[in-house]
Amino acid sequence: MIRLIPNSANQIKRAEEICFKFDDQLIKAHKGETILVALMKNGIHHLRDAPTDGKPRGAFCCMGLCQECVVAVGGKLVESCETIATDGLIVQSLRH
Repeated sequence: MIRLIPNSANQIKRAEEICFKFDDQLIKAHKGETILVALMKNGIHHLRDAPTDGKPRGAFCCMGLCQECVVAVGGKLVESCETIATDGLIVQSLRH
């Protein structure tokens, strides 16, 4: 028999909320979250297009090994799963 545990999500103390832009869209995140986590929480999964066939690409390994989640921050390519979101950050997808 499975014992049901009461939902205690409202007891979780979250870090302060911050905002950054992704392709001119305002994204809400919590301080300390990676860009990838914030984007996924906001329903964004298409981060770049594959160079060979142009198909949408996004998170795969989520630990910085595959480079599938690469985005541009300040003109520099970074792995969104390894980069902490900061207030006012401007992030661009690599979509064609």
